[in-house]
This record gives sequence, C-alpha cells and structure tokens, in this order.
Amino acid sequence: MTEQDILRRFIFEDLDIRGQWVNLTNSWQTAKKNQQGPHNIQALLGEALVATVMLSATIKFNGSIILQAQGDGDIKMLVAQSTHDRKIRGLLRSNDHVETGSLESMFGQGQLVLTIEADDGQPYQGIVPLKGDNIAAALQTYFEQSEQLKTLLWMITDENHAVGLLLQALPSQKNNTLDWERIEILANTITHQELLNLDCEDLLYRLFNQENVRLFDTEAIKFECTCSHSKIERTLHALGKEELEDILIKQGDIQVGCEFCGQQYHFSKNDIESMPLA
Repeated sequence: MTEQDILRRFIFEDLDIRGQWVNLTNSWQTAKKNQQGPHNIQALLGEALVATVMLSATIKFNGSIILQAQGDGDIKMLVAQSTHDRKIRGLLRSNDHVETGSLESMFGQGQLVLTIEADDGQPYQGIVPLKGDNIAAALQTYFEQSEQLKTLLWMITDENHAVGLLLQALPSQKNNTLDWERIEILANTITHQELLNLDCEDLLYRLFNQENVRLFDTEAIKFECTCSHSKIERTLHALGKEELEDILIKQGDIQVGCEFCGQQYHFSKNDIESMPLA
C-alpha cells in the first residue's frame, strides 16, 4: 500500500451513492503512542479515529467531530476527534486486560456520543447505543435510525495501519433500492486483507469495476493535538483559587499532562498568583 495518511472521497456517477476511504499510518502510530490499554483494545481506538475522519467528510463545516464512548466495564473511556481539515487525536483508558467481545461486554453500561463542534454554531450531539459487535455496527445503526441514510462501514486495524471504507446512499427522489442492494452485495465481498493492503483505486476497481465511479483527489491526514498552555490555564482557572492554593501547598507547583499527546505543562506559584482568579 502506497497511499498512507489520506482520505479519498468518491461517488457513483450514475447512482445516488457516495463513499470515503481512509488510511491512517504515521498518524495512527502517533495517536496511540501515549495511550494505555492492551493491543486488542488499541485497535478500537484506530477504528474510532478512522470513523471520525470519514464522518467529518460527510458534512460541510469548520470545526471538529468527536466520538466518545464511556461505560462502567473494562473499557473506561474512548475518545476520537477529527477536525474538518483532517487533524486527528485520540484517548483510550481501560483495565490492563479486556476480553475481546461485543461493545456491551467491553464497555458495560454506557453510550456512544457523537458531537459536532462547529466554529460558527452551537454543538450538535447524537447518542448511539453501545450495542453491536463493533463501532462500525453501532454507527450504521445510528445513520439508519437517526439520519435515515443507508450506510455501510468497514474498519480494520493492525499494528501498522487503521483503514476504513464508508458507503452511503444520498437523499434522492429516485430512491432506487435495487441500485443500493447491488452495490451492497458487491461491497460485502471485501476481505480484511484487501482493505488493509490495497490502495483506494485498486480496491474500488476490485469491488466496482462495472460501475462508473469518480474518485476525488487525496486529502492529507495527520495527528495534531490542540492542547496549549492557554487552554490548560483556562482549565486551572475553572478549579478556583482555593483548590489551586491547596495544590500548591501540597506540591509546590502544578504539573499538568495532556492525555492525548503527553505534552507536560508546568505552572509555578508565581504563574498561579498572576492568574486572574476569583
């Protein structure tokens, strides 16, 4: 595979169906570097990151899409974020050992929340039940029930890559069920090895060589954390003067680490005293 860390959009010219293909390679390696959890659960983080990139390509907006799953099971928290310009980061917290199984068995009682944070508007949230064999199944249910859009998702992760394919029927007056069923049958012949090893154009030819498919230019994806000294300062400000003074008495200064990228931020007593605390 030569196409790495990119998104490719495509449409079926004669059908009301669109799609996205995503490969995360270096961005995936960087995203998981600072995360905890056994190998089988790190794969879930890769799938979630792939999902957020593909979801960000289904809407026109400036901002970010955040997928967050939280429960009372062995996996405590999973967060994946992609901006409109394809910058990703993720967070994973779990017990040391998690038995691979359904979402319910791994997360316990919980929910999957999709948040769209647009730069010029109010956040939008959609709630997805934490049910099904994997994140792809949960998101397919969300699109079909909440958005009334027929959607197919495949996501696979190995040690080096996290790859995904999305197909989605567009709202249309034609509403041709036979077209969708034909594409679904063809798409379901895909194998995990093909998804991991074939570039987008080769994969689409293998699946849909009898269809008129238009493939758009590549869009680069990279890991980039949005943490900053000023953002951490605002978080500390929210704790209030008394709590910060109590921390300073116990520790002498305040060290804060970003859970997404591992960056460490240091605040001395003078730094805290100069903050405009109530």
